[in-house]
Amino acid sequence: MDLQTAVEVIQAPMGETLPRLSAALGLTIPHRAVAELSNCTFAPFKFRGESPGALVTIADIAALRSLVPASGAWQGRTVVAGVEVPLVVLASDVTEQSSLLAFFRTDDTLLPEELLAPAHSLWDVVTAHSEGLRNEAIPATLAVSRAAAAARGMTIADLGDAYGTALTALLGVLRDRGVDDATARSRAVGLAVTALTELRSRAELDRALTEERAGDAFGRLAESLRRVLRGRGVRLDLGTPGAEEGADRVVPAEVAATAAAVVRSAVHAMLDDQRDVGRVHVTWKVVGTVLKATVRDDGPGTLSCGSLDRRHATERLGPLGGKAEVDAVPGWGTTVTIEVPLGAQESPREDPLTVLGARELEVLGQLARGRRNRDIAGDLHISESTVKFHVAKILEKLGVGSRGEAAALAHEWGAAATR
Repeated sequence: MDLQTAVEVIQAPMGETLPRLSAALGLTIPHRAVAELSNCTFAPFKFRGESPGALVTIADIAALRSLVPASGAWQGRTVVAGVEVPLVVLASDVTEQSSLLAFFRTDDTLLPEELLAPAHSLWDVVTAHSEGLRNEAIPATLAVSRAAAAARGMTIADLGDAYGTALTALLGVLRDRGVDDATARSRAVGLAVTALTELRSRAELDRALTEERAGDAFGRLAESLRRVLRGRGVRLDLGTPGAEEGADRVVPAEVAATAAAVVRSAVHAMLDDQRDVGRVHVTWKVVGTVLKATVRDDGPGTLSCGSLDRRHATERLGPLGGKAEVDAVPGWGTTVTIEVPLGAQESPREDPLTVLGARELEVLGQLARGRRNRDIAGDLHISESTVKFHVAKILEKLGVGSRGEAAALAHEWGAAATR
């Protein structure tokens, strides 16, 4: 495994990292599929290749952690997605919770350590690179991360509601004392309870990978600041968050990573762009729906907003709707206040057509092309009265008074061409 291979893998877009890893290690570790479980807030679980049985899930790969040392490799046979398969699993301890790379082998032949060692080193490099992107909160990565996390959350919520409702109803029926065959009922109840538990554990696992306690995030930040200030003769004072400061509040991982990255930028700016700084004080707390960090020094009070801009602080905060303010008082020091909202910021204008159903969008698309009710009915194979009903609901939902206004909205938001 040469350094050029590692460069090519980490230079790939995030969505291409796993395919490039698979290609780079295909000769060393022949496999038919590969899965990744990492601390990446963009997509902590990725899978590529042919599933051995049922769909491989994040819970299946997380269960492999018990087989692998915190850092190293494991190979053998185990059950994944309901099927026993030969695996090679690499674990990297670069992150706080080890990141896993699992190869679904094509045979059971044990691979020698001298082949696995370079593969493990490559996985360490890739994991370190991903952790750097996470900690430094690159704006483009954050934007994608927020969208991916929101999509995952919606999917989990929908699945949870659907399965939860079905299984709860099943439990109600099976617990009915009027049902015969107590043994069958008992087994069915056990299966349903197990399914509910697994569903909840999967949702909790996904949240664990995309969220963290504010106090834990501050602890990691504090350790990184100690490394920055070590040997510089600058004292670090920490306002460690407690219960009142929201230490136990769970916050999105990308919010914590962004706030921490900007705090580090502020500290670097204070030390590099000023003289005679002997002390830096950092506080961190959750106030309502905002994560707020304050960095204060005892320097000359000459720091400017430009110092933060040169270190991309505003650029990093932008995708999450955050802000940073600099209050410099000559002779008294500088205070930098950083605020990052915990939730996604609403767009200035939301697509008004999202309130319409699929059939209503089809009717609106026809309206936008100037079609009459009779023609719409013929094209969609429905009656004219049904078309009139849909048109009335469209006007009501869009808050417009005429077909012309509805058509104008359709053209503005692309319904005429794409829906």
